[in-house]
Amino acid sequence: MEKVREVAVACIGRAVMFGTLAIGCVMIGFSFNPVSAFRSGAVLTLVMAAVLIWKAVAAHRQNPKNTEVWLYLDDHSRPAGDHARRMFATVMREVYGRFAQVSLYAACAMFAVSLVLGLFGYEAYQPPLPPELL
Repeated sequence: MEKVREVAVACIGRAVMFGTLAIGCVMIGFSFNPVSAFRSGAVLTLVMAAVLIWKAVAAHRQNPKNTEVWLYLDDHSRPAGDHARRMFATVMREVYGRFAQVSLYAACAMFAVSLVLGLFGYEAYQPPLPPELL
């Protein structure tokens, strides 16, 4: 099962990397205001962690043949039988859980940075009100 774990880490890690790239692009879009940038990054990272947790919980219901990990495994590394299928689901749940845990830590760190920046006088961006509402 170590081969399954290696392939799962590579496949899930790549997906998380692309999600992190998208979150980074949003944060760069808010770079004019650091508090908003870190808050948006934290919220989006929490969403990514929630999706990873959901995938970890649903791993036992997923057919291994319908996963990207299955495609990258060679024939002798693919699990066969009911016991191997349960082991595959356990490995997938652990890998999803590990990436979810790291995402939660990163989100907490970004929230902390946004709070510290707020304490130093930076304010979250608030769009100006239109003149007719003043």
